[in-house]
Amino acid sequence: MKEHWDLEIKSESKILDFNLKEVWNYRDLMWLFVRRDFVAQFKQTILGPVWHVIQPLFTTLMYYFIFSRIANIPTDDIEPTLFYLSGIAVWTYFSTCLTSTSNTFVTNSSIFGKVYFPRLVLPLSIVLSNIAKFGIQFSLLIIFMLGFYFAKGVPIVLTWYWLCIPFLIVLLAGIGLGCGIIVSSFTTKYRDFALLLVFIVQLGMYITPIIYPYSYLLKQQKQYNWFFQINPLTSIVEAFRFSLFGKGTVDLNMILYSVCFMIVVLVIGVISFNRVEKTFMDTV
Repeated sequence: MKEHWDLEIKSESKILDFNLKEVWNYRDLMWLFVRRDFVAQFKQTILGPVWHVIQPLFTTLMYYFIFSRIANIPTDDIEPTLFYLSGIAVWTYFSTCLTSTSNTFVTNSSIFGKVYFPRLVLPLSIVLSNIAKFGIQFSLLIIFMLGFYFAKGVPIVLTWYWLCIPFLIVLLAGIGLGCGIIVSSFTTKYRDFALLLVFIVQLGMYITPIIYPYSYLLKQQKQYNWFFQINPLTSIVEAFRFSLFGKGTVDLNMILYSVCFMIVVLVIGVISFNRVEKTFMDTV
């Protein structure tokens, strides 16, 4: 009589194994990690999640005076406050996903050494928990849009492009997750990559149209246009603003490039992640 097993544990796995079925079976554990990440961050703070409102507000205020008032950088005829708030919300979500997932093996080595579960559950939970934080900042942006509508008559452009926003967030999440798990594969042996990533993220904001519109670069710095085109976040940020305000430089070829870039980094990330998870406990 052939024996039937409910669970079969294998010592070998394919190098390109997304293991999505097993990840789905551990979805309850994933949601526990999502709750842990969100609650633990503000557990011993007075204001708690309110920091997700305070941080973008003060950053927007700084950008408004430095880049709008002093530097006189245009904002594509978008109200400057709304322009900066939208860029900050997008960039904060991406950068947090990237930096948090890049430390997956190092920060969770104690858990990995005690119990088995699909290791991809942790970086995926980070991406999902950050969506809640993005939702808070996006709600703040909507409140300001309504405020400027009633106070200054700034129109709110409601079109079907709003339906593209979830797709753009998925692109951001995919690129952040893919790049993050690639870096996490290196940080198990070389902690220098974690320090280097912080520096790269800081510089990355300035080569992404967060504090300036892409149209400004096309007019002022044509010779460096290619440099900003190879940045997959350029088209995503511009498409996000276009979906909200109906203004921006949207190129379908650049969006397609961002989609392809996300797929490539996710594939490379999963390959690197699957290779490192077998032996990382010996090096962390």
